Amino acid sequence: MDFVAVVDQAIALLRQRGRLTYRTLQRQFQLDEAALEDLKVELIEGQRLASDERGTVLVWTGDAATPPAPPSPAPPPATPEAASAPPEAERRQLTVLFCDLVDSTVLASQLDPEDLREVVRAYQDTCAKVIARFEGHIAQYLGDGLLVYFGYPLAHEDDAQRAVRAGLGIVEALGQLNTHLTQARGVQLAVRLGVHTGLVVVGDVGGGTRQEQLALGETPNLAARLQGLAAPNTLVISAATFQLLGGSLPASRSAPRSSKARRSRSRSIGCSTRVWPAVASKPSAALA
Repeated sequence: MDFVAVVDQAIALLRQRGRLTYRTLQRQFQLDEAALEDLKVELIEGQRLASDERGTVLVWTGDAATPPAPPSPAPPPATPEAASAPPEAERRQLTVLFCDLVDSTVLASQLDPEDLREVVRAYQDTCAKVIARFEGHIAQYLGDGLLVYFGYPLAHEDDAQRAVRAGLGIVEALGQLNTHLTQARGVQLAVRLGVHTGLVVVGDVGGGTRQEQLALGETPNLAARLQGLAAPNTLVISAATFQLLGGSLPASRSAPRSSKARRSRSRSIGCSTRVWPAVASKPSAALA
């Protein structure tokens, strides 16, 4: 702590208490004899806020009309139970969207690391704007993947629809981004997306200074695995999510397209799936 900061804190302490011994100042601010003498001169002669009493006590003389405030009572010590109690977790239904960049390894081999960083940031920013439009919450950026919640922290009756609309909106927005990337970098991006709805428990995970609010349970895992079933620029949703859509998908996307391989893989992860390619020319208008 520099000397000016010591002066400011000493003034505040002396104003509060009215009187302070030099020994108290030495202990409080860990001052040697020379520094204590400099502090006395600054308070008494420089600032004219204190006077010396018998060479052992500083007496506050500034703002004499204002009586010194009594010291604040110390807060009671925390009980071991309160100190160690974990934050409460919340059980709720959640729709999870998992989005991942296709062939990111190939992309990394084509671009300089600085150029790759700019491309990934542009991709993330594009996705984030679409997700914000449907009031989703990006829980984690996982490299070039995004874990997104619909239903936490804000819940809506149509969270499943919002998740699907956001997924299709991301594909549309990436098409616009690709126009720029093709001209500037000579690359194009594609994504795979998976959506599942189910029960989770949301609470703090991690330790120390690294804590996150994450949803635990089967739902996020299934959303990530459904994403693995998708073809590039395709959204895969579970039957649980599909049942909540209420026919809101446009007719051009209402028919599932699942190959035998995909049906086999969907059985292996214990979840019925339906696949919608996001290829309409103006999906945002169809999904408004």
